[in-house]
Amino acid sequence: MNYIDQLPGSAQVDRILRQEEEKQRWVSQNKKGFLRYRTPCETLAEFPAATVDCTKDAVKIGSADEIDPGDQQIIESALRDFMPWRKGPFSVYGIDVDSEWQSQRKWQRLLPKLPDLTDKTVADVGCSNGYYMFRMVPHKPRLVIGFEPSVQHYYCFKGLNGMARQQNLAINLLGVEQLPLFPECFDVLFLMGIIYHRSSPVDALRDVFRSLKSGGSLILESQAIPGTEEIAIFPKKTYAKVPGTYFVPTARCLENWLSRAGFTDIELFCQHPMSSVEQRRTDWMTFESYRDFLDPKDPAKTIEGYPAPDRVFFMARKK
Repeated sequence: MNYIDQLPGSAQVDRILRQEEEKQRWVSQNKKGFLRYRTPCETLAEFPAATVDCTKDAVKIGSADEIDPGDQQIIESALRDFMPWRKGPFSVYGIDVDSEWQSQRKWQRLLPKLPDLTDKTVADVGCSNGYYMFRMVPHKPRLVIGFEPSVQHYYCFKGLNGMARQQNLAINLLGVEQLPLFPECFDVLFLMGIIYHRSSPVDALRDVFRSLKSGGSLILESQAIPGTEEIAIFPKKTYAKVPGTYFVPTARCLENWLSRAGFTDIELFCQHPMSSVEQRRTDWMTFESYRDFLDPKDPAKTIEGYPAPDRVFFMARKK
């Protein structure tokens, strides 16, 4: 779908189109890095599903009885081309995709605070393969736009939705840094697992704030360190083996960031320690996972010696 036609008049459409065209020229190159994901995406799109169910923990796209065993093998091979699978779970034509993250747990935690999405324009910034976008479908949003600069995740979502055919879901290759092109465009914005990857988190939150309509809502989920002080750690190189992690705040520090960015009605509605039950290796993600990121002698610390992470959930609003 062409989501740009559905944006409000405040959107900087000409600049968005230029960015989109530039990104599409980039991923349309016949180079191995792009074909690696574009080819399985095109394969999956050849199998439109008769049944789609986004109400369960595992997003269901198609049933095993809709296809023959040979086609099921083709689909599974294409799905495995997108490994490692970080977000899920999914059930695709009877193939259970057991992702690294048990993302349904995060969805269940935020569901009691989920704003009314009916007929709303929603952004999921850093949407990965679109698991949470699919989970929004039963709530009847007018439009959900996924922002995802990773080629792997972009094509994974395109492949999944090529089968699911959900007309109110769209994705682009843009990131949080392009949000200034979308002033006052969104009723609700999800920013989950992103803010600690920004070298200037308050500036990023200000961009998020400006992209919301008056009265709009932000759902923010993040890593955090335990404690009640208004502080953040700044890792020398990595945090829990993850490069590109900048500031890891306490919940109170993150609340201050939100306030400084202009948000009101800020509510911390969930905080819990991370767990290897929630993030772990599977047959669909065979690399290191959460257990490997901790000090083997002291699981209260990361491998680098920093406090092991909590996850925090905030709701905030723009007046």
